[in-house]
Amino acid sequence: NPSGKKRLARPAKKVHRAFDLPSKKTTFPEIIYLCPMIVIDNILISDEVIEKRFVCDLGKCKGGCCEDGDAGAPLAKDELAMVDKYYEKIKSYLPADAIAEIERKGLYEYNDEFGWVTPTLPSDNEICVYAYRERDGMIKCAFEQAYYDGLISWKKPISCHLYPIIAKSGVHGDYERVNYEPREQMCKPACQLGEELKVPVYKFLKEPLIRKYGEEFYETLDAIATGYFDENEK
Repeated sequence: NPSGKKRLARPAKKVHRAFDLPSKKTTFPEIIYLCPMIVIDNILISDEVIEKRFVCDLGKCKGGCCEDGDAGAPLAKDELAMVDKYYEKIKSYLPADAIAEIERKGLYEYNDEFGWVTPTLPSDNEICVYAYRERDGMIKCAFEQAYYDGLISWKKPISCHLYPIIAKSGVHGDYERVNYEPREQMCKPACQLGEELKVPVYKFLKEPLIRKYGEEFYETLDAIATGYFDENEK
């Protein structure tokens, strides 16, 4: 991007902490404690997920992660069907230029680095085509708003729901990395609010973590975090 501006909302390109494993397939014990990560089955979780604190401060960021990044919102393969299924129901939330861009590009597109992603709108600061801007500048997700309005049963892409956690599969697909990656400037108010309210990242993101990995995973992570906090308070 010649302008030097990061395009897209969703996951920022550079990871804050990344983990790599040997190239051959590795078998993990059920739970392993390794610095600086926690491993639950084949899911590698950055220790920052339990150490750092975060609470979105939408009044200050205005949902800016929907237009700041390097591509559209990453979509899991099974989410492509959700976009197909619910597009007509959320279409009325979208501005005309977003609808025109969708008709030109399609409901989703393939990115060499991120895989399937939502298209973005060049005429509006590369905002996700499924986002819309209200008069006060607040950016909202059409899927999420339709979900809250009772029109659809799918909230939004899990990559959006999890942010500022970024989950990526390993090179061979036999493990997954879970990292904490807030925007340095945009998410500063959220980091400050999290500190004020003393809310760890994983607790703020309880709903999407359970949605992606299940109740048992979250309970295990919570138990690990509780032990971590108890140890550090001694």
